[in-house]
Formats: sequence, structure tokens, C-alpha cells
Amino acid sequence: MADKALKRILIVGGGTAGWMSAAALSKKLGKDNVSIRLVESSEIGIVGVGEATVPHIRFFNQTLGLDETDFMRKTQATIKLGIKFANWGRLGDAYIHPFGEFGRSTGDVDFHHYWLKTRQLGNPREIFDYSLPCVAAERGKFMLPRFDQSILATYGYAYHFDTNLYGPYLRGYAEARGVRRTEGKVVDVALNGETGFVESVTMESGEVIKADLFIDCSGFRGLIIEQKLHAGYHDWSNYLPANRAVACSTEWVGAPQPYTSATALEAGWQWRIPLQHRDGNGYVYSSEFLSDDEAADRFLKNLPGKPISTPIFLRFTGGIRKKTWIKNCVSVGLAGGFIEPLESSSIYLTQQAITALIENFPNKDFEAANIDEVNRVMDLEYERVRDFVTLHYHATERDDTPLWNYVRNMPIPETLAYKLRLWRERGHVVKYKDGMFLPPSWHAVFIGQRIVPKSYDPRADFRPVEEVHRMMEDIRLSVDRAADSMPTHQSFLNGSGSMIPAGAA
Repeated sequence: MADKALKRILIVGGGTAGWMSAAALSKKLGKDNVSIRLVESSEIGIVGVGEATVPHIRFFNQTLGLDETDFMRKTQATIKLGIKFANWGRLGDAYIHPFGEFGRSTGDVDFHHYWLKTRQLGNPREIFDYSLPCVAAERGKFMLPRFDQSILATYGYAYHFDTNLYGPYLRGYAEARGVRRTEGKVVDVALNGETGFVESVTMESGEVIKADLFIDCSGFRGLIIEQKLHAGYHDWSNYLPANRAVACSTEWVGAPQPYTSATALEAGWQWRIPLQHRDGNGYVYSSEFLSDDEAADRFLKNLPGKPISTPIFLRFTGGIRKKTWIKNCVSVGLAGGFIEPLESSSIYLTQQAITALIENFPNKDFEAANIDEVNRVMDLEYERVRDFVTLHYHATERDDTPLWNYVRNMPIPETLAYKLRLWRERGHVVKYKDGMFLPPSWHAVFIGQRIVPKSYDPRADFRPVEEVHRMMEDIRLSVDRAADSMPTHQSFLNGSGSMIPAGAA
């Protein structure tokens, strides 16, 4: 019987997607079972501005066996407890989308239903007062969560890190596990005339590299998946109007806050991401409502510190390839699709594509069932990120600029419209297996942007009102005391050894 096991994998493109793929595959498959090679050109720049992540990245790093302190030091990482949104619902509004729970659920009734009940009875507290990651983030505090039943076990965390350092960090890991790197540009891709499968790539040097499985990490251009295999693209510009970004780094200003800032402006929004050695900044906007020159001018005037890099411009179209996996080519990262960076989903979607590939790893027969499953999962992942990001724009009361008038009134996906209907009636959030965002994330954006349900779960009335009020106040006080007891974010970084204390050589 012929050996059907894949022997050769070629990753086309480096950067975060390429080296995440190389690291994970080398760890999971082992160098004795498969040969992994990565080709990239130092002449082709990487996007390198996606500096904020979500908690899933911790599990990716843990799967690789990375030491957290070493990783944080070598990528200049800081902690992220959530994202602070300003001016999204109305000018002057602000809220935090936290990586954690609101309060404590009791029985089968989610906490937010008790908050809705007491709100109708006059409770002046915001739901964010009952979230430890929200309160800690606002106070600039952080400590590692516990694994017990206390309030200190009700949150997670992610990182801000320098993506220009993360790729090389993973490169060292992958090369130590047998991955071969080849410097150079791919100038041609050869397909089998009968099967349509990718047979080889030709390098600018003239070398022809053959493989059994090709992973396209070539960025927006999709060198194999689009330019050769013609996957096609689902363009979601009608839901995601932002299609441009201008970004640059600035000098470090003050202690790094443990959250990403996303401030809504006239034609989009501006991010600020604190790293150990600098701040990352960018303005995401729609070219339908603002020119590149106007965006650059307003962005540079609104920077929190002195620029230390030349602004770079990015152009993109929100959407996904019609197929993530075709024949013997899987697209990962920007080659597979892109949702604007509002909820830090890019590295997460890269991670999910790698995970889906490993869980459905093929042999040389490339069974359709494996390919179809990866395509199904990635379609769902992208669609659910699309809906969540679209919600931020659509759930606004702003009418002060053409962009906000447009997004407030634009048609939205039926999947999102359904979620909104259920929430508005009685605060129900659709739950599903696949997808990046759990119910507390939806609660944060719905309530933070002033979409409050008409009613609440009637089972919240089964508990006496006085008992509910006591429970709510006990939780609020527990959150307040826990946040107060935490060290500052910078103290945590200094104490963990991941950061050189300010002023030290």
C-alpha cells in the first residue's frame, strides 16, 4: 500500500502568519514526520501594525510551550484587559469591552438580567462597575488571575506586543525544530495540468521548490490562493466601510495602560496601543468620507506623543476568500481574509486557520471532507467577527458626520439583525460553538452603546428584591476591593521581570 502521508510542507510568506504557521506545525507534527520550509523576502515588507491581541493568543503560546516572561520581554509586550471605546454610542460616551465576566451568574440566570432588573428599580450603577477587568483597567491595575472561585478568577487577559518582533521570535522557535527558511521572492507558481494542484514555486534565484502542501501566508495579494487558484473574495464593504489606515509609532507617554484605546472620530476611529518601548497608533477610516491627505493631517495632529516613525498607509477590503482551502493550498492570515482591526481579530483568525488545518490535517488524498470542514469553520469565524465589528458602527446615535449617518442607517447582515432583535426584547444573546466573542463581549457593546433591552429574564423575579440588591452591592464591593488590591500594570511588568523598570539602563 502506497504511503499517503504528507512529507513536504511549504509556507509562502513570513511575518506573523507565516511564522505562527511554522511554529505550530513544527510543534504538532514533529521534524521526523514532515519537512517544513518557509520562503520569504526581506524586500517585501510586512503589515506589522496589528499589535493588540485577544486572550486566545495565550493558549497558542502555551501550546508551543513558550515562557510568558521571556515572550513578553522579547516582544516588548504589555498586558491587555480589554478595549476602551470612546465616542461610539454618543460623543462623550466611553466604555470598556473587558476580557471577563460581569458580576456572577446565579443558577441559570445571567448576571446582566439582575442588573437590568435593578436598573428599572433605580440602581444608578453601570454594569461595568460589576466587572473586575473594567475597573482594574480604568485604574491601571493588573495581576494574574487566580484559578479558584473568587472574584479574581473572573477575567482573562491578552497582550499588546510588537509584531515586528513576534515573527522573528517564533522564527527562532521554528528553526530550532527543523523548519528551513529560504530568503527570496517567489516569481512563479506551477500547477499540475491534470489535477490543478500546486506542484511547485520558482524562486527569483531560479530554484524550484516542490511540496505536498502549500500554505499561503503572502498577505493581501494571496500569491497562490488568489492569483493562481482564483479563490474569489466575499467583499463586505457594505457592512464594513472602513478601507484605509494610517499608522505610526510615538514615544512612550506615561505608564502603559492595560487596555487598547479605540476612539471614534469623524470618519473612522483612532487606536492607541501601549508597548514597553513605544506607543502604537493608527487611524482607520473610510475613503468614501475622508481623503488620505486629510486623514494623515488629522491623525498626526491627534497623536499622544512625538512620532518616531514615518506614517505608513494601508489599503484593504473587509472580507474573506470564498474558499480558505483549495486543492493542496491553505490560506492563512491576510491571504485568507481581513476584518478591520477594531476588535483585534487578525491574529486570532490566523490562529484559528492554523488550528483548523492541524485538526483536519490531510494526507496526499486531500479528502474533500477535511477541506470542506476547514472552509466551513473559517467562514463562520469570519462572519461572526464581521457581525460583531459591524455592531460597533451600526449601534450609534451619532449624526454629526456623514460616516455616522451612513452606518447608523445601513443594512446589516440578517445574522446580526437577529441578534439585535433577541437582545432588544429581553437581553438574550445567541450562543454558539464556533466564534471569537462570548456573551459578555456582546453585553459590553450593546449596553456600552446604549442598546438596553425592554425587559429581562422573568426568572430574575424569583429572588426577593432585597436579596438581589444585596447581591449586587456585594459584587460591586468585591470588585472595588479586588481592583484596589492589585499592583499597577507597570509594577506587574517590572516585578515579573518582563520589563526593564523605567529609568533603568
